[in-house]
Amino acid sequence: MPLPIVHHPAYCADLPANHRFPMDKFRAVADLIRTEGLLDGSAFYRPRPAPFEWVSLAHDPAYVDQVFEGNVPEVIAREIGFPMRHDIALRARCATGGTVLTGYLALEHGLACNTAGGSHHARRLHGAGFCVFNDVAVAVRVMQADGALQKVLIIDLDVHQGDGTADIFQGDPDVFTFSMHSQKNYPVRKIPSHMDVGLPDETADEAYLSTLAELLPPLLAREKWDIVFYNAGVDPYEHDRLGRLKLSREGLRLRDRYVIETSRKMGFPVAGVLGGGYSTDIDELADRHVTLHRTAREVAALSVV
Repeated sequence: MPLPIVHHPAYCADLPANHRFPMDKFRAVADLIRTEGLLDGSAFYRPRPAPFEWVSLAHDPAYVDQVFEGNVPEVIAREIGFPMRHDIALRARCATGGTVLTGYLALEHGLACNTAGGSHHARRLHGAGFCVFNDVAVAVRVMQADGALQKVLIIDLDVHQGDGTADIFQGDPDVFTFSMHSQKNYPVRKIPSHMDVGLPDETADEAYLSTLAELLPPLLAREKWDIVFYNAGVDPYEHDRLGRLKLSREGLRLRDRYVIETSRKMGFPVAGVLGGGYSTDIDELADRHVTLHRTAREVAALSVV
């Protein structure tokens, strides 16, 4: 069965020249997936923009209204790092709708991936750190409201701690947030996840993968999870512009393979989202991100469950 992959052209909005966020990577990721035949003759699943009612399940309705209406206060726009125009808002809504769709496809097929998502710095009250809406949090809240799932594990392996996700799910006994990240990296003030592992600078493949292998099986065994959301950020890469860890390209591939295959062997659906990755070389960055989709497709073909 082909791996379901979700994409929307609006994932890529226009930003000023030399902006720090590599927006063009979303277009390049989709192009590379097509070029490599990872769709196996199928088409991308195209999400609808997340409506107000969905997004406000995870975020303060007043903030959601500001984004939808294009009147985000300048102080918040600066914290987000984007000019908060209508096309930026549409991009955030489409990426969020994409992760909702990815979650439902994962329940149906066992495994699905978005070509965006992982905006884990957006907190309940407002966005931050290039994250307008927390797409994974919205997806979980929508699926909970629908009665589609109860117990949720969020595995966040972006190089930055998932402070926004931790904020939204504080006190929720049905959602477990796990973040393994660079301790000295952004954000400076971290909001505690249910489990945080802050790694020292220049942690490389061997120590990183050993730590993950020690922690992941007990996490998966804690509950009969209805779904695992996996943030496969590629900014732990040794040459990433904003990362402080030293994973190789092979280390990223082994990381993704271990998370996806181990989760699937235990019978849990996996929804993969793109997460962070920063480079001025968009082709290299897209190739790095597509590690997620290549690896998920390989696992899906194994029919491990």
